[in-house]
Amino acid sequence: MSASSSSGASVSARPAQQGAAQFVNALRVRPGVLEAVPMSAARWMLRVQAAEAFDAVRVACEPTTRVVDVKALAMQALLPDVAQHDSYLVKLHGAEIPNESLTLEQVGARDASTLFLTSRRRRPLR
Repeated sequence: MSASSSSGASVSARPAQQGAAQFVNALRVRPGVLEAVPMSAARWMLRVQAAEAFDAVRVACEPTTRVVDVKALAMQALLPDVAQHDSYLVKLHGAEIPNESLTLEQVGARDASTLFLTSRRRRPLR
């Protein structure tokens, strides 16, 4: 989809979306990128945020990467002292992903999506 500006130049909507995705993925994240897959043409960049760590990482993956694999990689970086990965759940768009063995594409994630890791057990505030 393209539109013409007043100067007659063609403007494409696609680069703006890519720029926005890069901006969102760069907000308050650790430097570097965790690699879930080798370099590929269909590579996505996800942001994975952990509530308990008040931190986030970027994860390079493919649409066919399983949610559980992204979760394990992110937890290794963000919550290295947690041995039981099952004690944490993954949310996408505010809703829990009940079946983490599904692929990112199957659960509705897209390039530049944010996955949220949080404990299954609520902890009281003190």
